[in-house]
Amino acid sequence: MRPLLPSLIVTPAWVAEHLLEPELAVLDASWYLPVAKRDARAEYQAGHLPGAVYIDLDAVSDPASDLPHTLPDAAQFGPVVGALGISNADRVVIYDGSGNNLSAARVWWMFRGFGHMAVAVLDGGLGAWRRAGLPLEVGDVRRPPQRYQAAGPNAGVADLAAVRAALSSGSAQVVDLRSRGRFAGHDPEPRPGLPSGHMAGAISLPFTELVDGEGFALPDKVLRARLVEAGIDLARPIIATCGSGTSACNLLLGLERLGVPGAELYDGSWTEWATRGMPIATGDLA
Repeated sequence: MRPLLPSLIVTPAWVAEHLLEPELAVLDASWYLPVAKRDARAEYQAGHLPGAVYIDLDAVSDPASDLPHTLPDAAQFGPVVGALGISNADRVVIYDGSGNNLSAARVWWMFRGFGHMAVAVLDGGLGAWRRAGLPLEVGDVRRPPQRYQAAGPNAGVADLAAVRAALSSGSAQVVDLRSRGRFAGHDPEPRPGLPSGHMAGAISLPFTELVDGEGFALPDKVLRARLVEAGIDLARPIIATCGSGTSACNLLLGLERLGVPGAELYDGSWTEWATRGMPIATGDLA
């Protein structure tokens, strides 16, 4: 039997070596906020890893939710993934073009949560692939549709009540992966009408600090030190949050690499917290 994958993070060289294997599925999961003024699908069509299929983050979100990127259930996730030509037997590699895994880790987390263990993130994303001088393909890629059975429910999710309880009792550490300016309330949220600030008691750790200057994941030893420096106790429960439950998955990926079990995602994240009228704190942390 072929091994799952060499690690949770795979190098461009590894992907290039295995790219033509039929049971390896590569997904371009690029997604950007409207303020970025980037068209992820158009960029995919202009140049992507050979054979890579574009997965639309919005298409694998719950369409009935009034919040962005809400986790779908297994019955919703499975048909979308199968239509992309992914089977349960495939090894899946996910990347994006952000330079800091803005959305790739979110799609990785969904696959893991629905029981697909053979899934990894391309280290450095599309930028690293380009810098390595590896080939690109243009246009859309279509793989033959497959039947994909997602397991459920995803157990790694914390809801609003759980986050409020954690902040009140200290039963879990809530780590906010948004920028420090948004956390402090100095910078506006990218979603119109949404106030910035943070949940009192939350820890600030921007997701961009989990990669180096070229977008590569921090080595395990450096990553562990960075988390501890931020004030995170790796022996205690952790809930990750961000703007809409997307970039926070970078922390979950990092914790998985370090063998830290049981971390959860606050899927509603800041969008839910702020729109539901929860208390908002502002100011820099001491």
